[in-house]
Amino acid sequence: MNIHEYQAKELLAKFGVPVPDGHAAMTVDEAVAAAGRLPGPLYVVKAQIHAGGRGKGKFKELGPDAKGGVRLARTADEVRAAAADMLGNTLVTVQTGEHGKQVNRLYVTDGVDIAREFYLALLVNRATGRVSMVASTEGGMDIETVAHDTPEKITTLDIDTATGFMPHHGRAVAAALGLTGDLAKQAANVASKLYATFLGTDAAQIEINPLAVTDDGRLMVLDAKVGFDANAMFRHKDLAALRDETEEDPAEIEASKYDLAYIKLDGDIGCMVNGAGLAMATMDIIKLNGMFPANFLDVGGGANKEKVTAAFKIILGDPNVKGILVNIFGGIMRCDIIADGIVAAAREVNLAVPLVVRLEGTNVEQGKAILAGSGLAIVPANDLGDAARKIVAEVKKAA
Repeated sequence: MNIHEYQAKELLAKFGVPVPDGHAAMTVDEAVAAAGRLPGPLYVVKAQIHAGGRGKGKFKELGPDAKGGVRLARTADEVRAAAADMLGNTLVTVQTGEHGKQVNRLYVTDGVDIAREFYLALLVNRATGRVSMVASTEGGMDIETVAHDTPEKITTLDIDTATGFMPHHGRAVAAALGLTGDLAKQAANVASKLYATFLGTDAAQIEINPLAVTDDGRLMVLDAKVGFDANAMFRHKDLAALRDETEEDPAEIEASKYDLAYIKLDGDIGCMVNGAGLAMATMDIIKLNGMFPANFLDVGGGANKEKVTAAFKIILGDPNVKGILVNIFGGIMRCDIIADGIVAAAREVNLAVPLVVRLEGTNVEQGKAILAGSGLAIVPANDLGDAARKIVAEVKKAA
């Protein structure tokens, strides 16, 4: 689960991380009032969407020469003009795709004079089972570009959660940023508090870009992206309340109601699988056979008729889907029950695209018999390779 920048900064401030003063605004008048509560004389008006590259982005409605989603203002009238341009309009950035995202919220912050900019992030390193802290002197830039062009300017530190953040980690972060003296102490302090935030909120990622040194010698977080492990939100009701569903794909929201793991992709073969690893393998083999998956969809180990029906409806809600591949391994869940669900769901949604089903595991023969006796145009498959070849062939035949 991701949150907006203003929410992230409010959260970081609670853990003692230094951030500029700022206020959220949902209307133009609220934006002007927010600026009035700040010392000034410089203000920053920032569009709030769940995507990076806002400053370089463009608003669809304002033309190619309009300013982006992060603007400087020195008067109340300039704040008003910036807010009027942004609210209700569609911001397109490198991370939103060509469709962009509508701006419904703003963040008006106090402007600061920047001397230097850095990059600092925390994430879960699944290879080591530790928290990785990534630091770079190249703040304000796309970290992917830095990693590609100048990887030597990125330092990664692994922190063992059993021992936690230690003084030597703080010194290592300061050294990676090239800071000495008081700024080195500030860097160690900021890194320590970011680590405390990361663990204390079950975060999946905290990205600070830029972490800035101001002209008066303070280290301050000027932009922050924070995302949480959705599986841990039952422990953080206050954080779960920060969710903004307008920033999420409606199909993914619908899937979450049925405890389905769904992610929309750009292909044309819909996938319904139980198990994340099996789902990834299914997507790979579809691509190997010359077509592309339209989604990742894991129905989990407890699939039933309701879940399967919901999954079919979500998949078919994507107009790009030209065929569906169901790949189920019946372990805890029996294949005959899965087959009943597939038949019922196919009838309920009036399935009009090719459907290939591969079943394996507990009660597989009974499951195959149910599919064969359904009277529906369900194409059975013997294994995953056979299933991928058949769904690609069926889609091409129907084209």
